[in-house]
Amino acid sequence: MSSAFGTVRLLHHWLERSACEHGDRIALICDGERINWSTLGRHVEALATVLRENGVQRGERVAIFLENSIEAVVGIFATLSVGGVFMPINPMTKSEKLAYMLRDSGACVLLAQGSLWKFSLDAIRDTPELRLCVVARQKADQAISGADGVRVVRWPECETNPSTDFPCRPQFAPGECIDQDLASIIYTSGSTADPKGVMLSHLNMLSAGRSISDYLGINKDDVIFCALPLAFDYGLYQVLMAARKGACVVLERGFAFPVKAVEAMQREAVTVFPGVPTMFAMLLALRNPEALKLPALRTVTNTAAALSEPQIARLRQLFSTAKLFLMYGLTECKRVTYLPPEMLDRRPTSVGRGMPNVEVWLTDETGSRLPFGSTGELVVRGQNVMRGYWNKPEASGQRLRKDRISGDMILHTGDIFRTDREGWLYFVARTDDIIKSRGEKVSPREVENAIHHLEGIADVAVVGVPDEVLGEAVKAFVVLREGVELTEREVIVHCRALLEGHLVPKHVSFVSVLPTTDTGKISKRMLARDYQGGLHEDSIKLNQADIPNE
Repeated sequence: MSSAFGTVRLLHHWLERSACEHGDRIALICDGERINWSTLGRHVEALATVLRENGVQRGERVAIFLENSIEAVVGIFATLSVGGVFMPINPMTKSEKLAYMLRDSGACVLLAQGSLWKFSLDAIRDTPELRLCVVARQKADQAISGADGVRVVRWPECETNPSTDFPCRPQFAPGECIDQDLASIIYTSGSTADPKGVMLSHLNMLSAGRSISDYLGINKDDVIFCALPLAFDYGLYQVLMAARKGACVVLERGFAFPVKAVEAMQREAVTVFPGVPTMFAMLLALRNPEALKLPALRTVTNTAAALSEPQIARLRQLFSTAKLFLMYGLTECKRVTYLPPEMLDRRPTSVGRGMPNVEVWLTDETGSRLPFGSTGELVVRGQNVMRGYWNKPEASGQRLRKDRISGDMILHTGDIFRTDREGWLYFVARTDDIIKSRGEKVSPREVENAIHHLEGIADVAVVGVPDEVLGEAVKAFVVLREGVELTEREVIVHCRALLEGHLVPKHVSFVSVLPTTDTGKISKRMLARDYQGGLHEDSIKLNQADIPNE
């Protein structure tokens, strides 16, 4: 890709190009602060100078333990600009898990937030390779000190001169990375085993960012709302795509108060709203969601989990000016598929086909390709496929295998899909989520879709629970909309009218909220674990910080 700036070969070139070509345009809006691309570039330079002065070398890992903020974005691009590998870590991560990630990655620098310093300090005491902490947004009276051997400095101030242009870099800088070098390590899972660090090169991330921003039609006039954590690749790519196009991102720390979030979208005339099903369920559960008008909105996107047909219909009614993109992806390759909005009426439960520059197909248990109209594991081939899991060759080998035809390394997702006769994809289940009841396989998604057709359902999750006779019994956890009352029998009778016998839930429990991971996905592992542990369903009112990342 070329422009007046030159060839974009590395991820941070997007930021540098926007700073040169769109310098006066607003890049970020966060906590009432507005910063343009040129000024953002200067902040990146200031932090990059600190990293260089402290000896950060090409390929070294820099952990970013910050809430959604301008500093988090600065940390990402400053790390890249000195040749480092950025590691975004969710700010809700506890000390023990943070320490594991720092040790496992061999991180040499931690960019931390003052309000998270206690967790940071507990973690770095057991991280021998860490040598520098840069602390942002600490209180004036807050004591910032480090463990032995770790230098602690405050976030650098940045003097800006609006009349001076951002210094554009030469097209090829001596000693600079190549696109095969790692750009990021994003840790995922960790709910049943140690977290795995997904290794992504500059080429991986440039390829994914180009494909997604192209099919979404992102442009420099867009205002993108991002309440998704930047440690979640879905949130991270909102910033990366904005940097590619010179668009604006409205950064929020979360979506706990949906009315306030919508007010922010109205105030900033947001045009792009990326969300996950739990966020949309919160909006649709409001007493009068139709009053939340967003006239500037043109694009709504969903991934992380599938929306039900009733949810899709209500979202399209709520956001009547916007196109709704249903998508599927995973951290190991960022994004895989999308459904063009014009196909929603014909295939409302599909996640589409492979996105540009990505090939997908289904395989059976022997690894053989399956024809259209089959059910099997989804396999992905493309430049977006990860380099592997950091320090985990065995786990990498389970996911990455050599393609018999092309010789490329292809990604076995572990997700079960079916295709129709024309090759459109439909998510069935994670391999680990399949319920085996009465000797037959049950897709939780199929049961959830049926329950969503019952009037008054705000959200639902279906899991398998131990049963002496059935092996596993189907259990549904249901969240009702405000003012709605239903009984277990009513839900089961409704399911019997729509589903085969082995798919009908044996148990239904009503809960006030479903537990979610720190990326906003419903945590079925947590539901199943709590049920087996004998917890009363009404006690499933968990804070996200208490829930492991899936």
